[in-house]
Amino acid sequence: MSPPVAPPGWSRWLVPPAALSVHLSIGQAYAWSVFKPPLESALGLSGTQSALPFQLAIVMLGLSAAFGGTLVERNGPRWAMTVALICFSSGFLVSALGAATEQYWLIVLGYGFVGGIGLGIGYISPVSTLIKWFPDRPGMATGIAIMGFGGGALIASPWSAQMLESFGSDHSGIALAFLVHGMSYAVFMTLGVLLVRVPRPVEPAAAGGPGGAAGVQVSARTAVRTPQFWCLWVVLCMNVTAGIGILEKAAPMITDFFADTSTPVSVTAAAGFVALLSAANMAGRIGWSSTSDLIGRKNIYRVYLGVGALMYALIALVGDSSKPVFILSALVILSFYGGGFATIPAYLKDLFGTYQVGAIHGRLLTAWSTAGVLGPLIVNWIADRQEEAGKHGSSLYTASLVIMIGLLVVGFVANELVRPVHARHHHVPAPREAADAPADTTTGSATGSTTDVAGARPQQPESA
Repeated sequence: MSPPVAPPGWSRWLVPPAALSVHLSIGQAYAWSVFKPPLESALGLSGTQSALPFQLAIVMLGLSAAFGGTLVERNGPRWAMTVALICFSSGFLVSALGAATEQYWLIVLGYGFVGGIGLGIGYISPVSTLIKWFPDRPGMATGIAIMGFGGGALIASPWSAQMLESFGSDHSGIALAFLVHGMSYAVFMTLGVLLVRVPRPVEPAAAGGPGGAAGVQVSARTAVRTPQFWCLWVVLCMNVTAGIGILEKAAPMITDFFADTSTPVSVTAAAGFVALLSAANMAGRIGWSSTSDLIGRKNIYRVYLGVGALMYALIALVGDSSKPVFILSALVILSFYGGGFATIPAYLKDLFGTYQVGAIHGRLLTAWSTAGVLGPLIVNWIADRQEEAGKHGSSLYTASLVIMIGLLVVGFVANELVRPVHARHHHVPAPREAADAPADTTTGSATGSTTDVAGARPQQPESA
């Protein structure tokens, strides 16, 4: 499938809605915690077991993004969105069959494996295209698209809770909810497939619009051999691990935190809390990533990781005695968590240029795969062990919160080690590659950023 090239006069502002239609759909993954209690009750699962489909989905997200990143760059966003649509919707249909027949392995296979491939390909499908359409504001552009992934649960959480209330929370009700999800998302994602376009090559680049490649350009194969790539890998992995474990268990977590107080949290209120976290996640993706265009990527990650650690400390110390403190701290953390995802493509663009930035981004998302296992495993495993030891309430999560603080400190240090990429790693695209940008989107078609990773004017590259 050839990438659809925009006709003359095509507005670049039509591309973000196409990206949003895909990201709002696959963002349902962040509402998985709504299904955890019904699955545990209907199929007799532990908290660790009920997290498995979500964990596998995140693992497959990173792996499919890493291995499929070059294919996405080569075949274009329409091909990628089509693959994402088929896999993500099919995953729900297989899961519906698993719930209906009480075969949990089918839910793991459908939602985790098949659906996870759809997550990965769908997640990276618009990123490179948006950066090329908006070379003047890469943080804002990627924030718009990735905002949808963070905001998907804002729709899916109350919608899923309402379906489980209407259909029932037994295995047949869960199956019907999965079926409705799969069919509905297929229709919605089709809008993005039909609407997306890649920019026409322009030489030289037009100010404020898409154009020819310039500045630092590093290939995906070379990028993974640089210390900058692995520093960012650690930054992303630590930030995601510290957030995703809490997010995956958000509904039962807030219920446990205040179970022994005079104001316990109902199931409906817990679902509302998940929706609030999704709103913060979504707002952080566009708000903080846009801010990074002004203050630089390194500075914004200092905020994500440093202030995020302080927020976790606040929850650990006084979260169980004050519901407003718990909720507000969690909202700040999730805004940083979402902002980290939205800012990383622009950080990569600053360091490595637009040449194969989508493929580099895909490879970096293996950090998300690792975090998708570590985060839920840490939180669920510790909570299960504490419960077996007779503990309850907020004490189920104290050790997890301390671990998350430590991970964010590690990420903060890794961010401080990031330096501009040495000139020996730069790639100069051949003239044919530059001319064939729409047919081979591994070639960047956007003017490079004039800022370094910290938002300052470019300096002589340092060796790293």
